[in-house]
Amino acid sequence: NAPIFGIDAKGRVNEWNNKAAEITGFTRTEVMGQNLVEVYITEEYRVSVKEVLDNALQGREAANFEFPLFTKDQRRVEVLLNATTRKDVSGNVVGVLGVGQDITERKSAEAEQARVAQELQTFIDTANAPIFGIDAKGRVNEWNNKAAEITGFSSKEVVGRDLVQDFITEEYRVTVKEVLDDALQGREAANFEFPLYTKDKRRVEVLLNATTRRDVSGNVVGVLGVGQDITERKTAEAEQARV
Repeated sequence: NAPIFGIDAKGRVNEWNNKAAEITGFTRTEVMGQNLVEVYITEEYRVSVKEVLDNALQGREAANFEFPLFTKDQRRVEVLLNATTRKDVSGNVVGVLGVGQDITERKSAEAEQARVAQELQTFIDTANAPIFGIDAKGRVNEWNNKAAEITGFSSKEVVGRDLVQDFITEEYRVTVKEVLDDALQGREAANFEFPLYTKDKRRVEVLLNATTRRDVSGNVVGVLGVGQDITERKTAEAEQARV
């Protein structure tokens, strides 16, 4: 159930199984004797594919080499290739056997994941709310533009540093750490209030939602905090209380 092809010492196709025909649309009759690289590999990949096959002809086999094949109807098929040296009974190299895997769907899914991740990253970066992330050890690994604007600390200044120890005022370190540690255990928090001190020592009141971050396997890898600057609101509430 895998596409398998063979070439002779001159790079001409001498093996082409049913799966290779099914995937590419080219029958065995159409490809036999044709130069594999020149006829069936897109121009931008010819050099690298030829290098892999030439290496296999020298006895240097390749595993998990990715390249695209273009089908008879011009669709692009992503192939993961293992290239094995073929020898005759005397041990002389007579060609290469290529065993492939059609990874088109996987590559499409990876591209879609990358697109969604980039879209999410853009949303985080440009959101009109301070957003930060920490890893499982409490070190900052996300710090969006609004967080930088509010605190005065750039992303470069904070990434890799301990959020609680370096950026939370001492009186709130225990409670903020507790909220983040809870989120690292899957117990998320909503509307938690705490103060951040800016680079120029101003106090900013933040309303925080702390969300557990997980990897594709569901393992907790950190916390994403989405905040709201409520400094003006807190000041107004304090003034109303005073009056």
